Amino acid sequence: MSNSYAEAGVDTQAGDRAVELMKAAVQRTHGPQVLGGVGGFAGLFDASALKEFAHPLLATSTDGVGTKVAIAQALDKHDTIGQDLVGMVVDDIVVVGAKPLFMTDYIACGRVVPERIATIVAGIARACSATGTALVGGETAEHPGLMGVDDYDVAGAAVGAVEADAVLGADRVRDGDVVLALESSGLHSNGYSLVRHILAGAGLGYTDRSDDFGGVVGEVLLEPTRLYTGPLVRVLANPALGGAIHSLSHVTGGGIAANLARVLPRGSWIEVDRSTWSPAPVFRVLSSIAGSSLESAEGTWNLGIGFFAVVSASSAAAVAAAIEAEGIRTWPVGTVSTAPRTAESLAEQGFEQGAKGVDGGAVRLVSAYPAA
Repeated sequence: MSNSYAEAGVDTQAGDRAVELMKAAVQRTHGPQVLGGVGGFAGLFDASALKEFAHPLLATSTDGVGTKVAIAQALDKHDTIGQDLVGMVVDDIVVVGAKPLFMTDYIACGRVVPERIATIVAGIARACSATGTALVGGETAEHPGLMGVDDYDVAGAAVGAVEADAVLGADRVRDGDVVLALESSGLHSNGYSLVRHILAGAGLGYTDRSDDFGGVVGEVLLEPTRLYTGPLVRVLANPALGGAIHSLSHVTGGGIAANLARVLPRGSWIEVDRSTWSPAPVFRVLSSIAGSSLESAEGTWNLGIGFFAVVSASSAAAVAAAIEAEGIRTWPVGTVSTAPRTAESLAEQGFEQGAKGVDGGAVRLVSAYPAA
């Protein structure tokens, strides 16, 4: 009886081939700060640039893309899932005002298919380049018997840096601040378990063509996550807008109200006006198929808002214009208030207070969405 690694289901040569195929894409994310190239046990990043900071703070984030990978696998289309990963990880870092420095990725799979792995990593690398992030390392792990031969999952982690006196957060928010919404590109990478449940109940497959969806269902659902980091880093660095942005929120798991509440101070509250935007068709179609309202999905999907910026009222128009100039539609959805209201009264009126362990502000959505 042979007890080779290959017979156990692990193909090390396929792993080596995958590295060769992805090497060029990864190297394109490297600037002079990256040392050692591709293939080392650890990625090296020259941190001497931090000497330019008076008091540098490191910011870090880690995430995956959830069950959206199931749709990529069903369509055998793997060139966009990497952008989803970078968006979920790096766009969390810019929330505190940090500029991303470097990222690593991890891909677990049932079987290494070099071309597939290289395609995934190429998408990660493209998005890293777009956000100014060096992809300094990663790992591909083959798990035969634990995962199906064509199954995989992706995760990543990134590190950024911010000047201590420039950290954004709820402590900067003031009464009268304007909350700006930044448009999403679609579902991004949250709520796909609900999406898959809705489609299964309706008997719709990912490869089916649907007039309601405007094309092949899975292709519409694979619309990649919009990347906000590059535009926001540039807007934050604009001297004409210095200090205008007080806090930022990435609208991911938990939906609209919960993620905004996390970046508002305790005691503050805001009513987000639904009439200021129209959720994209994908949200309306899914809600219609499910026989539910858009409002019922506000705690799961972003419904068209991928980010919030809480800004000073006097600079709101200028900040919105600067973000719009970066190609992201931006609009005001409400104003922060610190007028006294008891926690009990807020709860009774449907406000959501804080989220994910953060004792933040209170948010509720009001009015109605415009008709399609």
